[in-house]
This record gives sequence, C-alpha cells and structure tokens, in this order.
Amino acid sequence: MPDQTLNLGILAHIDAGKTSLTERLLFDNGAISELGSVDAGSTRTDAGELERERGITIRSAVAAFAVGDLQVNLVDTPGHPDFIAEVERALSVLDGAVLVLSAVEGVQAQTRVLMKSLARLRLPTVIFVNKIDRMGARYESLLADIRRRLAPRVVPLSTVVDAGTPHARAVGRSLAAAGVRGEVAEVLAECDDDLLARLVDGAPPSAAEVGELLAAQTAAGLVHPVFFGSALTGEGARQLTEGIRAWLRPPAADPGGEARGTVFAIERSDGGDKIAYLRLFSGQVRERQRVTFTRREPSGAAAAFTGRISRLDILTAPQRPPAERRLVAGSIARLRGLPAIRVGDRLGGAAEQRQHFSPPSLETVVRPRRSGEEIRLHAALTSLADEDPFIRTRPAGGGGTSVLLYGAVQREVIGERLWRDFGVEAEFEPITPVYVERPLAAGEALIAMDRRGGHDFWATVGLRVEPAATGAGIRFERDVEWGALPRAFHRAIEESALRALEQGLYGWEVADCTVTLIEVGYDAPSSVAADFRGVTPMVLLRALRAAGTRVYEPCQALEIEVPEDALSGVVGELTALGADVTRSVENGSVWLIGAELPARTVPRLTAALPGLTHGEGALWSRPGRDRPVRGAFPRRERFDGNPLNREEYLRFLSNRSLAGGVAAVNQTRWAGTWPR
Repeated sequence: MPDQTLNLGILAHIDAGKTSLTERLLFDNGAISELGSVDAGSTRTDAGELERERGITIRSAVAAFAVGDLQVNLVDTPGHPDFIAEVERALSVLDGAVLVLSAVEGVQAQTRVLMKSLARLRLPTVIFVNKIDRMGARYESLLADIRRRLAPRVVPLSTVVDAGTPHARAVGRSLAAAGVRGEVAEVLAECDDDLLARLVDGAPPSAAEVGELLAAQTAAGLVHPVFFGSALTGEGARQLTEGIRAWLRPPAADPGGEARGTVFAIERSDGGDKIAYLRLFSGQVRERQRVTFTRREPSGAAAAFTGRISRLDILTAPQRPPAERRLVAGSIARLRGLPAIRVGDRLGGAAEQRQHFSPPSLETVVRPRRSGEEIRLHAALTSLADEDPFIRTRPAGGGGTSVLLYGAVQREVIGERLWRDFGVEAEFEPITPVYVERPLAAGEALIAMDRRGGHDFWATVGLRVEPAATGAGIRFERDVEWGALPRAFHRAIEESALRALEQGLYGWEVADCTVTLIEVGYDAPSSVAADFRGVTPMVLLRALRAAGTRVYEPCQALEIEVPEDALSGVVGELTALGADVTRSVENGSVWLIGAELPARTVPRLTAALPGLTHGEGALWSRPGRDRPVRGAFPRRERFDGNPLNREEYLRFLSNRSLAGGVAAVNQTRWAGTWPR
C-alpha cells in the first residue's frame, strides 16, 4: 500500500462540473483508461442508471488514484439540495475537499452553503474554477467575487490566458517568483503575527518558508489555494493534482489504537447483499474479524450489533498491487457479510458524528399501485432507508409507508428506484410538513389484568410520562425490579412503548420525554410477550392524555445575505411566511438577516429569494428551535389502531394478526422472484 492516503471530497453547486473533474483526475492519473462523459452517461462515479439518465449525482461514490506514494480516495458527492444528506455523510469521513466553481456562473448560493460548512469544520479546502474555456468565463472579477462572497483569504496559484475562448490556458504561478511569493506572504500574514512583523521589518520569508506556512494554514482551514482550468479539456488539471499533493496533506493516523470508523455508504451486490463503505480513523480491521457497530436509533436509544466480516476489499488505485485483507487507519474498505449494517453505523464506539445539515422536514406517504404489494413496498423502502437513514420509514394507514424527504426531486428518484430495483410501482401522496408533540406535564396510567377474567390481555402495566428538555430525546426507565417480570416481557414493554411514541394524541411523533415503568404483573403460564406488546400502547396513550401534549413545528435558523436594495423586500417576505426576524446587520455592501422560519415554508423562501435579490442573495440554514403551532393543532391520520379507543384498537390488532398470516404466505411465494 502507499505510504499515505488522502480522503478527498469533490463538492460543488449542481452543474459546476465536479463529476467531470473527478473523471479527469482519474484519467490523468492512470486510474481509468478512457475518459467518461456526463452527457454520454459513461462516467465512473455516476454508475447508477438513474444518475446516467438524469445527468446528476444522486449517491456519493468513491474511486482512487495514486500520485507517487500518495493514494487519493476521491469522494464524488451530489450537488442537488435534495441529496444534501449524501454530502453530510461525505463530510464525516474527509481529510480535505476540492470546491468546484464555474468560471461563468461564479459563486452560487449552494456554493456558499457548502463553503460555510467546510469553514465551520475547518476542513482543508482548495478551490478549482472550472470551465475557463466557456464563453463568459472570468478571471480577475471572479477572484474578487470569491474573496468578497466566498472566502476572504484565497491564494490564486494559477492564472488564465484567453479566458472565455476555446484556447483558454491555465498557467501555474510558482512561489519561486518573488512577486508571487510576496503576494502569498501578505495573505498568510493576516493570520500570522510573526510573519506580519517580518514583512514590516523588510525580512520576507523564503519560498520554502512560504510553502510550509501555506500548507499549515490550508490544513487549518484559514486560507484556500485557488486553481483554474477545464475538466473537459484537461487544462489546469496537472496544477490541481500538484496542489492537492502539496497543500492537502493527510492527517497523522493511529494504526495501533482501538479500531474506530464510520460507515458512510451502502450499496448492493448483484445478489442483493449489502456492501458497506467504512472509513477507518484509528486501529486496524482484518477479514474474518468479528466487529461491533453502534448506532443511535430515531428514538434516541443506542443500539449495537456484532458480526463477522466475510470479505474486506481495500479501496486501492488500479495501478497499485492488490492490498492485503487488512484495513489500516486512514483508509477506506468495502465490507461484506454484515446484513444488519446501515449508513451512519460507527465501529468501536467512534465519536458520534456532528450533523452539518438540517434533517428532512417533509413527509409523504407511499402506497403500491397494485393491491397486495404492501409488504413488498415496505420492505423495499426499508432497504432504501439502510442506504439513507434520513428518509426514515414507518407504517402509515391503509397499508402505506411514511417516508421523510428533502424535496420533490428526491421523491421522484425514490419512485424510480422502487420500480427499477424492486419491481414495485408506487404512488405518492402530496408532500406535507412534519410536526412533533411534546408532553405538557407528567401523567400516569395503569391497566391491570383481572385474574378472574374479563380483561383483554394477561398483563398489568403502569407507565408514567414526563416532559424532558428540548433535544434530550426519549428515555425509558424502570421503577420496578427486573425480577418482577421475565426479561422477554420487559423487552416487549420497552419496545412497544417506544413504538407507540411514533404517534401522540394528535398523530405526530412524541419527542423529548421520559417514560417510566411503574407497575407490572403477569400470570404464569397464561401471560405471553404478545400480551405486553398489546396493552402497553393503550397505557402509554392514556398517560399521554393525562399529561397533555402540545404540537410543535420544526423551524430552521436562517442566515440570509442580501444586497441593501433588497433588504425591505426580503424582510417583508419573511414576515409573510411567519418568520421571527432576530437580527439585521450591515456588513459592507450587504445586509445579514437572522431569522427563525417554520421548516415547511423554507422551500417557498428559497424559491423566492433569487427574484427578490436579483440572484445575489444567499441563504444558510441549520436546525432551529421548534416552536408551538400557532392556532389549531394539525392532526395526522393514525396508523396505530388508535389505542385510546378500545374497540377500534382491538379490531386493529385482530386484523393485523390475520394480515400477518397472509403476509407470511406471500413472502414465501415471492422469495424466489424478488427483483434485484
């Protein structure tokens, strides 16, 4: 294996040319023998049929090339906002990034969103300005825009001759030239008082010193080298490759520590088996080794599973000899033999990844077009959720499945994948916003069995529900002795209680509360786990009714940058959309507006912003504070049988039991014919 490995992300606004750049880097460095084309659908990283047809990246893809003793693992990420979750996962495993701009369109709103996230993470980033040969391409004015709107401290290490013509050339700028060295030193001095003092004293640093300082400040995310070129013609690609090698240096790895890593992508083999992409941060992992992964469930509970790696393929540049079946810190491998693995799972208790983008705040219900395929549809959506846990699937009424989304394009892609990959034609209900419920106070409820009969379940369960701090998640506690029940009954109560919290009094998921088991009882040998699974939702909903709940709508904390002449129009639009404007600050020639806006209206603001600001506005968002719904609480259709209505709920359980028997027969019938 090479001495060092750099895990490098390629990020950009849609259509800036990042997939073409990925293809160029692979081709120029000998990783592929033929240059692929986005238009022709022949690129290496956009391997999916949908990606080739649509000409966009939908899922992150990884490919490798080598430069000397450095292996670069390229991660090509989506540019469309509907697939921002893929970018989220890529950021968690990168050592550095190349942010791609178009020399024609320049700094776009999505470019600035990405750069802000990269800067927040202090992820070493170089900028590549693509399409210098296109009509309208700029150099000097674009550099000024980059400094003004994207990053104030940039170091151009190439210049452009004949920009905007088919003969455009990228010419490298060497630190050996005194003028270039002095210009770069002045930028570096903005973050280095010692260097600033030397420049004031007339003692400029040498080219070697400037190079080391540039590498150090790039590694700290303080400055950004800039290169120009054309991915299609290959102009400037060599300078970019040299710049990646020189300025994006891999962090020191710890091969002797505990094995810690993150699963950031899942794909399926031709046989339908899962293949997990694991980035290892420390330690080593070998083929046939038993490993334990942990995850955080949507309920907030931690979960873990252990499995054995049946096959381990190290991501290796094609010109390198095959690596041994041992993954070392800093590298990426494909793992097989772990059927329970999901995107986001962490090996060895790795530190929980911080979320850089907002979770999806939209929901749709999916139903099969043909009756009788409900089980197949739900299984297919569950499989897709393993690849993208942000979409969160759960049963809905009438045999449908609820899916969380970022937008309409993502919904279209899910529909096409259901048909192509699983053979299920799906129909989608209109997209709606997602709300949550929170308890107002503490509430208790008890349902006790009567040993003389006349009850519905051979089980006694008492629960208390209490509100918790916002963001605390769900906790399940016991105020009874473990020995008061068989372990299987305890497990049935906890699992059923957490599942029942998926729909509160108004049908929305309940957040931030503590559920405590306060009383239990059973009758041997009559009681079974199913009795506790059946009675627990009834007790929990009664405890919630005693506590009362309030419906909250998720909000986004926004930072909006607008020209001065657009300020009043944007503030007016925010007010009309129900935003709470928290601040407005003048920053040079633009104004920065801070606001809290209901997530359901953010798409409307995003669509209106270009027109209100003549294309000059930019918007950044992150999860904000939920706020109580103003006015009547919206209700959501129940899919849990309504445990607050005894007759309706018992009828639901009876029908579900009958449907379960039919489903088992159908699953057996379909087992050999499921499309892969």
